[in-house]
Amino acid sequence: MMTGTENFPLQHIFDVADLKPEGNDVKVETTSQEREALAKFLDIPAIHQLTGVFHLSGNDSRVKIRGEVRAAIEQTCTVSLEQFDDSIFEEVEVVFADIESIRAEFGESVDLESELDAPDELIDGKIDLGALTAEFLALGLDPYPRKPGVKFSYDEGFEAPESPFAVLTGLKQTTQGNKE
Repeated sequence: MMTGTENFPLQHIFDVADLKPEGNDVKVETTSQEREALAKFLDIPAIHQLTGVFHLSGNDSRVKIRGEVRAAIEQTCTVSLEQFDDSIFEEVEVVFADIESIRAEFGESVDLESELDAPDELIDGKIDLGALTAEFLALGLDPYPRKPGVKFSYDEGFEAPESPFAVLTGLKQTTQGNKE
């Protein structure tokens, strides 16, 4: 989970003290200024639409978040360098917990950093759903985006130089023909 989000382009803070017994449904909708700043941060041409829809359940020391992040973005094709529209859909399922309460329950020796299923840390009883939305958008980005229909061909328009050993191959064939 992203930490230190005070200056992050997308913030939507949820205070776990506001968590209802039946859970809370929260929708993160972004402004054009937030999308523009986030596109610059992620180094992509544009984010046309970005929404996170989440259901939060649990208590003030452990919160489970399920939901989805959807985006309409513009990317640059790594083959043709043309910009093209793309979409992102990422399912979200994460757990946030008060690390101090976990250590109190399981002992100080628990090493949460090495656990793959370790919860993300609740910081001051708050969760930044904006940063969570941005994180899952970033996870959904193709590191080598390709515009639909564009094919990569290594030898397109490229003639391989003749091998310096091609002359030897021809000489060998000529020599073998003279021996027969």
